[in-house]
Amino acid sequence: MLMQGFFEVLWVLSLVLLLMAVFAFIDGALRRTDAYTAADKKTKPFWLIILGLTIAVNIYPILFLQIAGLIATIVYIVDVRPALKQVTGNGPRKGGSSSDGPYGPFNGR
Repeated sequence: MLMQGFFEVLWVLSLVLLLMAVFAFIDGALRRTDAYTAADKKTKPFWLIILGLTIAVNIYPILFLQIAGLIATIVYIVDVRPALKQVTGNGPRKGGSSSDGPYGPFNGR
């Protein structure tokens, strides 16, 4: 019974990793090709190949390759995606008024 619970947890974890990789792959495919070079990141085909291989490895699990794919997915989501959003104008705004606070303008009242 304990082993069955362990394998269920591993299955759920594997499913989460697969969904993260699919999200990253779709997000990477929808980004403009020139945004990757403008953000000083690897090329779009590079990331699509890496993320596609990650999806394949999660479908046919090999543990150390799954770990490498997880690292690649995390790097894309945490580093590449925000840089691409900033380059394409979909990221957080820079600048604004000097009286802007985290929730909007600060009027001093």
